[in-house]
Amino acid sequence: MKSKVVLMCGSHMRHLYIAEKFLKEDRLAALVIEEREDFVPQPPEELCQRDKDNFILHFAKRDEAEQKFFGGVDREKLLASVPVLQIPVEELNSEKTIEFIKQADADMLVTYGVHMVSNDIISCYEGKAFNIHGGLSPWYRGNTTLFWPFYFLKPNYAGMTIHRLTQKLDGGDILHHSVPTLEYGDKMHEVACKAVAKVAEDICEILASRDNGAEFVCSPQKNAGKLFLSKDWTPQTLRVIYELFEDKIVDMYLDGEFEKDEPVLVDFFAGK
Repeated sequence: MKSKVVLMCGSHMRHLYIAEKFLKEDRLAALVIEEREDFVPQPPEELCQRDKDNFILHFAKRDEAEQKFFGGVDREKLLASVPVLQIPVEELNSEKTIEFIKQADADMLVTYGVHMVSNDIISCYEGKAFNIHGGLSPWYRGNTTLFWPFYFLKPNYAGMTIHRLTQKLDGGDILHHSVPTLEYGDKMHEVACKAVAKVAEDICEILASRDNGAEFVCSPQKNAGKLFLSKDWTPQTLRVIYELFEDKIVDMYLDGEFEKDEPVLVDFFAGK
């Protein structure tokens, strides 16, 4: 019997791509969608022209990459296929949301791209609640964690983490790290999209392994890493990506221009 998931996710294409993947694999029992901010924001008026230009370029490139990778998601079909609750962030931990989750005919709770959920929600699936974090924990926790590996010239640290859902932000025990294969010509946003596609594939394979009797063995996060806050990212940080390195950081890394510091990853499939 297939494991079924109630997914709490954001409203952007990358989030709905994960939902559609679960649906295609016949694993999506119910869906909670938190309405997120505009995907292509306007630059702050107080910025100087160079930073406005970088800001516009950055979000245009992100939109272009996500249209390329996730533009095929059929949102209307997705919303018509399973019970769906669409909510603003203020209602994420509301009684309405809790009741909706409790009524789902699911074995597991998975979150991706939502704000922090309460213990009341986590306890609905005690021991069977996991988060998909867009970053490699513990090294990159918090916000914009697929951006910072490029800023620090470590594109091989751009990946995703599947970990137990706890009240410690991106700090639960790790089930699996997903990392994309870096290839010449990859830009920052392409790598981020490849990471999302990889974790979607991996988590479905993990669920298939669970159906066949595999246990979820998780590893504690021993390294504190760094928790990046929303205020850490500013439009000025984009100067490093687009002016200093012209978004060619992957090519330069593959050419050996940067020190290769390899993360020690948790691999669910190791030895299987």
